[in-house]
Amino acid sequence: MKSGRTLLLFLVLALAGCGGGSGGSGSGASSGGGGTPPPSAENVLAVTVNGSLCSGNSYPNKPCVSVTVCSPGTTNCQTINDILLDTASYGLRIFKQALGVSLPQESVNSGPLAECVQYGDGTSHWGPVSMAGVILGNEPVVQVPIHVVDATYGTAPAGCRNADRSPAEAGFNGILGVGFFAQDCGPVCASSGANGLYYTCAGSACSGTSVPLTNQVQNPAALLPQDNNGVIVRFPGVSPGGLLSVNGSLIFGIGTRTNNAPSAVKTYTANQFGELTTTFGSISYGSFFDTGSNGLFFPSPSASVLPDCAPPNSGWYCPPATTAFSATNVPVSGSPGTVSFQIGNFATLINSSNRAFSEIGGSEFGGFDWGLPFYFGRDVYMGFEGKGSSLGNGLYWAY
Repeated sequence: MKSGRTLLLFLVLALAGCGGGSGGSGSGASSGGGGTPPPSAENVLAVTVNGSLCSGNSYPNKPCVSVTVCSPGTTNCQTINDILLDTASYGLRIFKQALGVSLPQESVNSGPLAECVQYGDGTSHWGPVSMAGVILGNEPVVQVPIHVVDATYGTAPAGCRNADRSPAEAGFNGILGVGFFAQDCGPVCASSGANGLYYTCAGSACSGTSVPLTNQVQNPAALLPQDNNGVIVRFPGVSPGGLLSVNGSLIFGIGTRTNNAPSAVKTYTANQFGELTTTFGSISYGSFFDTGSNGLFFPSPSASVLPDCAPPNSGWYCPPATTAFSATNVPVSGSPGTVSFQIGNFATLINSSNRAFSEIGGSEFGGFDWGLPFYFGRDVYMGFEGKGSSLGNGLYWAY
């Protein structure tokens, strides 16, 4: 399921079983900011978990942001809500149905450029790569290739299976990937046409192609003129039992302004694939932190301790009572640190009216995915590849 230097999109686990329960996703009271910088700050983008920036088509623990997209070099712009914030992918992907501005398609090797992103649940995103002006919060506009998700574009290659056809089918209008890397593929796709991601199309026929770095889908946060060395995700804590919604912030830059100066955090360096090691029980797993995953996903220590939920919530954990655990995160270099967490009964929680939970989790074999619940009550720093700050040189997390 992991695709290394391309896309670590474990959000597919977040979508598996998220339809369980009948609680509302309404617009009632949300949690306070907990020291959150004001959204009007130039380098701050507001995030709502199942709140005002999300559509009604929302699953639990869905972090949403608003992104402004412009026709390149113009003031013809559109602000789009219901964009999933994903710290384990790279670049902006927006469904064609949500776009109301004209964007020119990128071309390479004399052909129009398209991309297929295949997810671990068997679905995919397919469509053209286009140039756009992108505005994040009140940061300056950046000109960047983005992925326009359009299942009707040309003829998708055979490997691009079960392409999502609409925002309603996917559960969001798009994805903002602000992970470690500047491009969604990097040197592999620049040197080989057999990369499985990028294609050029002649009529409706599309074939694999190599793509220069500058034409690949780019992480817009890494292109900001000042605040480009990383991001900070900030949420208040969420008590057991959950909240209807939660307000937080995505802060651009680390140590580039007074509102993003690191304070009282420990750095965890990652390997070249954007992973560290998590030891749970006596077993060590490759692991990462991901706002796009809406639970904590890891192998159950035993079926008696963490049993799987009954259908339709299979894949989630349903212990008879909320259970406390701890795991140790081991960086590539430096000292390890222990994380305490809880897992509750997903089926019970999802039948409440709340939609933001700190204690939901599910099964993941062979890896440890610290999803959105890890972020509640923490400032989590992510240092971009090739960029430095007082916390070190990317790749690293700090919390």
